[in-house]
Amino acid sequence: MWNDWWIAFALVLVVEGLLPAMNPRGYRRMVQLLGTKDDRAIRVMGLILMIIGAIAIYFLKS
Repeated sequence: MWNDWWIAFALVLVVEGLLPAMNPRGYRRMVQLLGTKDDRAIRVMGLILMIIGAIAIYFLKS
């Protein structure tokens, strides 16, 4: 069970590292843009991404 959690965490790190590795200039622009957004907009975006991820896991596991 713990092994699965570590694998999931490692995959998150891989996915998070893709954009800065492939397009550092675009990543910098995206981070600057996020810095101009208010907390509510960032929170809503995070919640939407979590819901999409949970739905994807549900369908992939069944």
